[in-house]
Amino acid sequence: MDRTRVSSTNIRSIGYDEGSQTLEVEFTSGGIYDYAAVPQNVYQRFMAAPSKGRFFDSSVKDKYRTVKVR
Repeated sequence: MDRTRVSSTNIRSIGYDEGSQTLEVEFTSGGIYDYAAVPQNVYQRFMAAPSKGRFFDSSVKDKYRTVKVR
């Protein structure tokens, strides 16, 4: 999945696949995680958020089934 680099202290890049509604987040620590069944509007709000880390903590973390990719 293609990811877009973002400006954040904890998150390096974010990707999204519309077909599977999979959100992929790469952290600056090197971990990559997939989040399942994430609506597209959540991804769009994530990308537009002034603080990616704050948005992740409030709207993604512990809200969707998560798989560690790397």
